[in-house]
Amino acid sequence: MESKEDNGPYNIFTETEMIIEFYDIDSMQVVYHGNYMKYFEIGRRTLLEKIGYYYHEMIKTEFLFPVIEISVKYLSSLRFLDKVKIKSVLMEYENRIKIKYEIRNVKTNTLTTKAVSTQMVFNMKTGETCFVCPDILMEKVEALIRENKQ
Repeated sequence: MESKEDNGPYNIFTETEMIIEFYDIDSMQVVYHGNYMKYFEIGRRTLLEKIGYYYHEMIKTEFLFPVIEISVKYLSSLRFLDKVKIKSVLMEYENRIKIKYEIRNVKTNTLTTKAVSTQMVFNMKTGETCFVCPDILMEKVEALIRENKQ
């Protein structure tokens, strides 16, 4: 049973399932650690799509959100053909985007990986770092927050 805290302060999250492919494993027959970045990207993409501010919309509004930090804790190995669930939770959105990730082995429900990514705001037009997220992102997140409270 999940508590509200597991779903972050805004209860905005996604869960995405995928199968571990052969090309992601290393010579020790486990997922190569660098490939987890792809899995986090899959989770981040689905979360941003849910919010309604995916990469195409960012470019249209002339804002980019480069990743500036990722912290990862590997708890258990994943192997070829494991089915996994990537949970992505919005933790911050006003001054930057911060997302918490959990990757679980679906068959065993084992938590295999925990991570947090932080993305800053960059204005494409001015070439400057922004210290507040654009209004369009904040409006979309706040609309989801209101929707979740109903």
